[in-house]
Amino acid sequence: MKHLTRLSDFTVEEIMEILERANRYASGETIPQLEGKVVANLFFEPSTRTQYSFMMAEQKLGLKTMDFTAETSSVQKGETLYDTVKTFEAIGVDGVVIRHPQNNYFEELIPNLNIPIFNGGDGSGNHPTQSLLDLLTIYQEYGKFEGLKIAIVGDIAHSRVAHTNIEVMNRLGMEVHLVAPEQFQEEGYAWENLDDVLEEMDIIMLLRVQHERHHGGMQLTKEEYHEQYGLTVEREKRMKEGAIIMHPAPFNRGVEIADDVVECKRSRIFKQMSNGVFIRMAVLVGSLGYVD
Repeated sequence: MKHLTRLSDFTVEEIMEILERANRYASGETIPQLEGKVVANLFFEPSTRTQYSFMMAEQKLGLKTMDFTAETSSVQKGETLYDTVKTFEAIGVDGVVIRHPQNNYFEELIPNLNIPIFNGGDGSGNHPTQSLLDLLTIYQEYGKFEGLKIAIVGDIAHSRVAHTNIEVMNRLGMEVHLVAPEQFQEEGYAWENLDDVLEEMDIIMLLRVQHERHHGGMQLTKEEYHEQYGLTVEREKRMKEGAIIMHPAPFNRGVEIADDVVECKRSRIFKQMSNGVFIRMAVLVGSLGYVD
């Protein structure tokens, strides 16, 4: 059993093993079947891509699923996250996929849990499967990580995607550049101007403005944000030959990315979504006892 809670717990070799397995599934390799195993999906925050790509991965692997809804559960009676998860363990599930607004929620669960946790996102802290699908998309494009230049642009302070990617991409030898309005910056990083680095980047990764995590609203208007930090049509034309565009989605058209850019030739946004299924298949297989 191995939990997937944060990528910083995984070695580069382990990360590459997951990517290689997922890439084989993406290339048409026969998908293993894990009949008889049951996974519970516990989403305490809204989700489309993560929740439903986990569900699709589970279905493709032949897993049975239990889909939890907090609004109709004993959470409404005051049940803790720990007791909810222990309940699913007690009734016999083989693993749990959890998204929760609390950073590092899994730390209170792991010491007394005998089934693996697959982290579908914790607060603004970690989003390991999103980062893995981002890495798979980059690997499919370039066949390497070492020396690639990526600009991560947007609401970095509130982004679990950014925090996970910054750590793992640096470890893989990528050159990570960060661009954000002052409101969305954090201490400890060097901040750059998008127009200064745009033409050097192999990858431009935009981030959604996470209004639900803000206190006091966004200081810039949507129009100002798009003009200063958005990937406009003009900026897309200035990107280097062979450079690609990524976004974890959902995206705000006309804010962090122009409507005409979302599905342009450089865009790999919907490819990322497809890769999400293959990545989630790969991590489920790796932790639920199947050996390649």
